[in-house]
Amino acid sequence: MRLGGKRAVVTGGSDGIGMAISEAFLREGADVLIVGRDASKLEAARLRLTDPGLAGKVETLSADLATNPGIAAVVEHVAASGRPLDVLVNNAGVAYLVPFETVSQAQFQHSFALNVTAAFFLTQGLLQHFSSAGGSVINISSYFASKMIPKRPSSVYSLSKGALNSLTKSLAFELGPRGIRVNAIAPGTVDTAMRRKTVDNLPSEAKTELKAYVERSYPLGRIGRPADLGGMAVYLASDEAAWTSGGIFAIDGGYTAG
Repeated sequence: MRLGGKRAVVTGGSDGIGMAISEAFLREGADVLIVGRDASKLEAARLRLTDPGLAGKVETLSADLATNPGIAAVVEHVAASGRPLDVLVNNAGVAYLVPFETVSQAQFQHSFALNVTAAFFLTQGLLQHFSSAGGSVINISSYFASKMIPKRPSSVYSLSKGALNSLTKSLAFELGPRGIRVNAIAPGTVDTAMRRKTVDNLPSEAKTELKAYVERSYPLGRIGRPADLGGMAVYLASDEAAWTSGGIFAIDGGYTAG
């Protein structure tokens, strides 16, 4: 197993991309701590991932990573276990895809609190708990950091994911001497609950246009599924990626190739 004996923390792991990454890690032998805000969703995830077919063990922790106490709770939980950390996946995030002129201060602040600040300070807080052999930090970014969709406003979301990409590259330099590799995965559109909620709020004409745009713009002819991200995450978490750091990996069905 590619991740046998490793311990991982996955934020936003109770559904969508985080759940798929957690499942892929468990299948490859890692023990995974899933962090999320909703206790009921976490319990449902724990039950689903407590499976004899998955080699690793799963545990959950309810914490709001948009707050300082939530970040501190994760650090304290990892410290209390007494077991070194090998992998951190900063996946928790929020997407306010609203017109620039209507973005509120609350939406702006929440976007940065969860998409950027949480990744920054959770990584910082967990630094001393990484294995002496080093480890892997994987940030979940988005193609929206560098490529937009017509008639789909993304100013605050794109800004936050662009900041996360910059953080990824700067930490690859700063943490490399400690043996900690830092990379990001930038998915294309993925069929998650968060994405469906956003699309459901669009006018019917915009939904039709978006569907047509996806069908003609993705070389592989479809949007992603959460499971499409698991393989890259496993690679970046594994020893196979021992010389891979500072990368922003587009997993997007070829969307950003053109």
